[in-house]
Amino acid sequence: MSYLVPLLLLISLSTAASTTYSHRYHYSKPFVLSSHKRGTEPNVAISTKSEEIMEKEQICIIGSGNWGSAIATIVGRNAHRLSFCHDEVRMWVFEEDVQINEQTAKLSNVINEQHENIKYLPGVKLPENVRAIPNLEEAVKDATVLIFVLPHQFLPKLLPTIRAHVNPTRCHGVSLIKGLDFDAETKMPVLISKSIETVMGEQFRCGVLMGANVADEVARQRTCESTLACDFGSDSDNERMRQIFDEEHFRVSQISDVAGAEACGALKNIIALGAGFVDGLNLGGNTKAALLRIGLLEMTKFCTIFFGGVEKSTFMESCGVADLITTCYGGRNRKCADEFAKRRGGELTYLDSESCTKLWSEIESEMLNGQKLQGTLAAQEVYSLLKARNLLHQFPLMSAIYEISFNGKPANTITDGIRTHIESATMPRSKL
Repeated sequence: MSYLVPLLLLISLSTAASTTYSHRYHYSKPFVLSSHKRGTEPNVAISTKSEEIMEKEQICIIGSGNWGSAIATIVGRNAHRLSFCHDEVRMWVFEEDVQINEQTAKLSNVINEQHENIKYLPGVKLPENVRAIPNLEEAVKDATVLIFVLPHQFLPKLLPTIRAHVNPTRCHGVSLIKGLDFDAETKMPVLISKSIETVMGEQFRCGVLMGANVADEVARQRTCESTLACDFGSDSDNERMRQIFDEEHFRVSQISDVAGAEACGALKNIIALGAGFVDGLNLGGNTKAALLRIGLLEMTKFCTIFFGGVEKSTFMESCGVADLITTCYGGRNRKCADEFAKRRGGELTYLDSESCTKLWSEIESEMLNGQKLQGTLAAQEVYSLLKARNLLHQFPLMSAIYEISFNGKPANTITDGIRTHIESATMPRSKL
């Protein structure tokens, strides 16, 4: 039954333009570092300048959690291979103590000595050219490519330091953060990439990398794809950035719709909570398929209302339908929501808001090993926005997910969000 889900989702957006993957290339054994001589890589960035006079990219990954460490495996290999990149990839690490061989050690030292993030990505070796640096100033100094991959609530404290130690006229950014900011005054949604650009200065440009990318699977080189949404001013700059991420088993296509790609990355985490409720209550594949289809429709509507220039074809990219599917079948948001529903059980009584928040906190602490949920925060922010704009009736599924998560409604009321959406969609065609 699960194989029907992608088909249902594709049918729901059958009018969307199909995407031509013009940036697909074939590689031969890119993961064996010794088999690649620098300057002989199979993909050479499009450029109007010669490689000799073009400044090499100095890459810094800001964040070293599960996803940050996973993407470091790819970026490290590519930086070693690509002639337009410096070999060393710096990775800023939030320093903490870890236990290894019954002794306490600094996480950054363990990463640099053993080439493994034993806390957040155990069992996966990082390339030796990836260097963990706990000092942010040292990590970002003279960087030309900044890869942001950490909980977005930490950004406000970090960005001023980053700006002070890079040249924003030469530096570009790519955000892998799946969330949204909200303006303190207007309460309107703000793209995190735009928030980064605002602090970094007018000439700094930030794209996003979003897609169906479960970190552990990416790190273990299981085939998947991702979407780089960016506009760095020229085709050559966009292509150079794409090549920094693209590998044989991690295929990256490039589009220009940053708003659509980034908003999908945040909203799908809300829908994943609903999928977890369905799984936790054993409501079955049919119910889950309906939830995913309706979730995709509500994501599309939200993007259309609040962000200009969003393209329908974006929802058929990896950052859209594919990311929604994989997040609703795996990932931390679905997993924790599954547990939330199981602990609530089939009881019809309501919980108070404080008890709901406490339950989420307990589950996060027990199941995520220091990682953070994104879906719960996004659900709260989006619900507040929709309520303030008197739009809750247009998003019955997202509203139901919030009501279960924080207003204590029984978990089985998730089906109300599905039925209400179907009823409202069919009402105009009714002859009654």
